[in-house]
Amino acid sequence: MAVWVRFADGDEEGFGTLSGETIAVHTGDMFDAPKPSGAEKSLGAVHLLMPCSPSKMICLWNNFHALAAKLGVAEPAEPLYLLKAPSSFMGTGEAIRRPLSYKGKIVYEGELGIVIGKRCSNASEAEAASAIFGYTCINDVTAADIISKDPTFAQWARAKSFDTFGIFGPAIATGLDPAHLTVRTVLNGAERQNYPISDMIFPAATLISALSRDMTLLPGEVVACGTSVGVGAMKDASNTVEVTIEGIGTLTNTLAQ
Repeated sequence: MAVWVRFADGDEEGFGTLSGETIAVHTGDMFDAPKPSGAEKSLGAVHLLMPCSPSKMICLWNNFHALAAKLGVAEPAEPLYLLKAPSSFMGTGEAIRRPLSYKGKIVYEGELGIVIGKRCSNASEAEAASAIFGYTCINDVTAADIISKDPTFAQWARAKSFDTFGIFGPAIATGLDPAHLTVRTVLNGAERQNYPISDMIFPAATLISALSRDMTLLPGEVVACGTSVGVGAMKDASNTVEVTIEGIGTLTNTLAQ
């Protein structure tokens, strides 16, 4: 298992593996045989960036048995998803910004993220599994009132693509079995979500295989696996949201409104 991070240290940007409070700096391409440089950075002395720079983020809807049951909707026969704009992406420690054009509810959604490690197209489940580089934490922030605002067109992409709404990090962990992990979301110190990833309707390899038959997946791209019960609005003037998955870390962001 390795935990990969990207960082900024003044004008320098880099990446490496995190162990405790120390980053072992690497060179090359994180997804193509990176090599340790021998340099080290203290975690407390750098600013963590998004752990990769995706060209797209695919976000699942209705991918957990428990949530489908709570909502009273049928479980899908194939993955249901949307794309989030790359301009929405940001990492841990950054501030969520309320859009000037929107006055309604802003919702958190704690999720598992799958990070692609190599080009994947029309893949079998075995090929899809080998294309997974690792896993990250997601906060799939949503302007919930926009989705059904127009009765003729569900505005999923708009509701989820405002600047700062595509949050992931703080790291990418390799060598994990997500079926043994849980997603825990805490809002202002109170636990709001704590659900098993094993409850996914489409587990990781099945999901990546299916998506790869629709579009080519590229190294560094992220699949947000969907959320389960406990989603809610950030209602206070000052909000802190923490999404934790054991082995990956805690993704922390704030919303002041």
